[in-house]
Amino acid sequence: MAKLPHADRAVIAPDKLRDYLLNPGHRRGASKAKLLLSLGYRTEQWQRLETDLRGQHLGVDVATTIDTGYGVRHEIVAPLIGPNGHSVTFRSIWQIDTGTDEPRLITMVPE
Repeated sequence: MAKLPHADRAVIAPDKLRDYLLNPGHRRGASKAKLLLSLGYRTEQWQRLETDLRGQHLGVDVATTIDTGYGVRHEIVAPLIGPNGHSVTFRSIWQIDTGTDEPRLITMVPE
């Protein structure tokens, strides 16, 4: 196993966190948001989720790597310990798009 390539330059779009993963009203992200909110994350404090993803997931070995045709997708499976001290194991999915070398967060799903 290996770490995510160029993890130090990983891109985590604020709107991915704020408007999708932490938005209980989002059509597809609502169940993820409810789980993340139960761990103590808050939409208005989305930076905490970014910090925790960088600290708790990007240092863990990649579980799966897939070439998608759009780039190389890497999946990391690790616990995410929320602000309230509780944890849930999540699969965070990162893609290095063809022609770039920076991984970007695609999504995360509970295991």
